[in-house]
Amino acid sequence: MPSTFVDAEIASQPDVWRRAAALAPTVADALPRPGERVAVVGCGTSWFVAMSYAVLREQAGQGLTDAFAGSEFPAGRSYDRVLAISRSGTTTEVVQLLAAVAGPTTLVTAVADSPAAEQADAVVAMDFADERSVVQTRFATSALTLLRAALAATDPDLLDLDALVADGAAALEVELDDLLDAQQCTFLGRGWTVGLAHEAGLKTREAARFWAEAYPAMDYRHGPVAIAEPGRLVWAFGEVPTGLADEVAATGARFVTHDLDPQAALVVAQRFAVAVASARGLDADNPRSLTRSVILT
Repeated sequence: MPSTFVDAEIASQPDVWRRAAALAPTVADALPRPGERVAVVGCGTSWFVAMSYAVLREQAGQGLTDAFAGSEFPAGRSYDRVLAISRSGTTTEVVQLLAAVAGPTTLVTAVADSPAAEQADAVVAMDFADERSVVQTRFATSALTLLRAALAATDPDLLDLDALVADGAAALEVELDDLLDAQQCTFLGRGWTVGLAHEAGLKTREAARFWAEAYPAMDYRHGPVAIAEPGRLVWAFGEVPTGLADEVAATGARFVTHDLDPQAALVVAQRFAVAVASARGLDADNPRSLTRSVILT
């Protein structure tokens, strides 16, 4: 069953990334500044984007940066800024957190007129990255592009936008057919790509009800490798630890990696999730038990 919206939203990402990067200098005052202690919060996919950005910001030397699920923010801890990510701006945990914390707060969202926006001190609206599918793809990667571009404002070497966009386009052409008979997949990352691995795992679970797990690549050998066997995939983003591919091969599992910017490589995993859903006769736009936003009563 072909999905209606998510395929088009996935394919639009390289173009939308350019718009997100162009937005960054116009909203610089709302985003974390070098030296600030920052907490980045979100739920689900937005939390995984927060994880990736937190590592990138610290690696760039721009200040202590922690990432939290919206419900797990440590209320007693002090930060110079709380940066929240929410596609819809309606997620209950994010709305409540923004209402409760003191000090500067910024919301990155696709919907400027939303309950979370009403609670934030500053709003970065990315309506051009909004989506109709429940399954989130381009908003997440566009938010990450915006934040990567903001980091690159002080060090252009941190983001080669043309290369990222080219890799995103290449990711749309990667052949997937030989992966679709897999029984299971474990996604791995290191540093900022750990968040991407978690997001890839979430996409395959959401869209296709597929058994997918995610771990830091160096931690994979501390237990999770036990489920590797023929018919299963081990899929790595970014830097691969020395010897890991050979160890996976010895289990009979297939090791998968792509020579792309890891953010672009996530696009391949998004396409994989949708393709598996289609092969199973599922509608990836409307995954079981999920809605566009979690609103608690």
